[in-house]
Amino acid sequence: MSEAPTTPVCYRHPDRQTYLSCSTCGRPICPDCSYDAPVGQKCPECLKDAGAQRVVNARTLNRGPSFQTSPVVFSLIIINVAIFVVGLLNSEVEGELLYNYASHPFFIEQGEWWRGLTSAFLHAGTMHILFNMYFLYIFGPRLEQQVGSITFSGLYLASAAGGSLASYLSGPEGWSVGASGALFGLFGAWIYAAYRQRGSAAGSAMFNQLGAILLINMAIPFFIPNIDWRAHLGGLVTGAVIAFLWEQVAAGKPNAKVVRIASSYAVLALLIALLIVL
Repeated sequence: MSEAPTTPVCYRHPDRQTYLSCSTCGRPICPDCSYDAPVGQKCPECLKDAGAQRVVNARTLNRGPSFQTSPVVFSLIIINVAIFVVGLLNSEVEGELLYNYASHPFFIEQGEWWRGLTSAFLHAGTMHILFNMYFLYIFGPRLEQQVGSITFSGLYLASAAGGSLASYLSGPEGWSVGASGALFGLFGAWIYAAYRQRGSAAGSAMFNQLGAILLINMAIPFFIPNIDWRAHLGGLVTGAVIAFLWEQVAAGKPNAKVVRIASSYAVLALLIALLIVL
């Protein structure tokens, strides 16, 4: 008769059972010993070996998102809602905003590349903005806490540009608005992080959950018309690529924070350049 499998215990606190593990060395760790790095969670020893980088203790994350801990996320929500409310109260202003700042292949071809970014701050209807802002509130704060506000801003804007570029190159003629490309970029970064952690029980569970959410969201355009799935895909790929660069180029470097910022904005600059020249 085989023995039942035992629950792992924290290597620093043998009296605490845990399903978390260090994404670097694989040792089981409890929440008090877990530090979130740009990709995965680390134990104190691996964190020390990785050098200086922005980390957030798990106990801090449990307090919930706030403007203090995630200023960019909450600023984005305020800006998006304010623009939507202004347009809702004045139809002429709404029309001007859409005509001057929404994404459209014709105007991008004429050199108005900034529409690939400004369109991410416009929304078509109450449900559209409510869903997008809720998505941002769920997936944005913890990521901003982990990588820093400047790096997060680069990821968000680059994903918006990546979504707009994908829509511009392969989408149908017409207007396009919404933060979905940027939001799918955040989702892409989370999926990459979960993929890297899939060897642990917690990482595997997160990867499976995010995969299910992704499949649902990618299926929605087949049932609801006028959803630009190309922008979703472009943002998703952009976010995953940036997360890959964070790990491959920045992780373990003494100047990891600076390298993450530089890599995020380098991708943003490249995508803007492509919007200009293509």
